[in-house]
Amino acid sequence: MKVPMKGTRGFTLLEVLVATLIMGIAVAGVMSGLAGATRNAARLNEYDRATALAQQKMDELLMDYSAPRGQRIEGNFAPNLTGGAQMGWTARVSPFEALPGQGSGWATDRIELEIWWLGAQTANGQARRSFSLEGFRRGLLRAGERF
Repeated sequence: MKVPMKGTRGFTLLEVLVATLIMGIAVAGVMSGLAGATRNAARLNEYDRATALAQQKMDELLMDYSAPRGQRIEGNFAPNLTGGAQMGWTARVSPFEALPGQGSGWATDRIELEIWWLGAQTANGQARRSFSLEGFRRGLLRAGERF
């Protein structure tokens, strides 16, 4: 049987090289998009974790009437709660509102809470990220405490 020379099947070397180049560009674009999506997902995971811990700490501070007024209090979260990330908090409880001329009695306390954590590694080191919350509660203004 005789095989015709014209119209042979297959691709030329140039066609294979062009197809490989196009596939390489497409794969590089997809990989770049995946890397960006992974970074965004990790950052959102940090914010979600920080938000949950902030809510928990604010609830604790709202219920802790023994927390000193006008002083900065701070602490770190346990690594098992943070997924191994270094996270902490700083808070201040201060009188916000009371009846005028009242020596002691009920007052409104303002609780300022800042949650911080060390984010992803950057060229200048780890980025410190934070956000602040504010809450109010009724508290007992003791004799000798000033507004």
